[in-house]
Amino acid sequence: MRWTVFDSPIGELSVAVDDTAVCGLHFGRVESAGTVAVDALSGQAVAELAGYFAGELTGFTVPVAARRGSDFERAVWREMTRIPYGETVTYGEVATALGDPGAARAVGVACNRNPIPVIVPCHRIVGAGGKLVGFGGGLPRKVHLLELEARVAFQRAWS
Repeated sequence: MRWTVFDSPIGELSVAVDDTAVCGLHFGRVESAGTVAVDALSGQAVAELAGYFAGELTGFTVPVAARRGSDFERAVWREMTRIPYGETVTYGEVATALGDPGAARAVGVACNRNPIPVIVPCHRIVGAGGKLVGFGGGLPRKVHLLELEARVAFQRAWS
């Protein structure tokens, strides 16, 4: 894996790529990370993240690949990518969509283990009744991401 650091509005993000896809994103700097994009794939990931945070990009096209995770976790991560920009669903709704309505807690665990947050939007999953609970990057970052998407979605709907 090759790491690149992106300085975002929610702090430094370390983005990992291999030869074919983004395979990790961590909040903060990873020790082995560089400071600039070093290849086309890293450059695409950083450019898309910059566009996302600028409110210009509402969907990522950079290839992603989870190189770990159980079958259930991978199913949850795939389901995350189906949540429309600017919208939220509950852990229970994701569990139901996966055919196991009682698995809301397991969905929460899978969200916490998401290896590519922001790009694979675990921040769009909330607790019952819309309650903001849990986020690997901390709730202030989750709020920032949700507010950004809500603002951009509103502006696009009304412009």
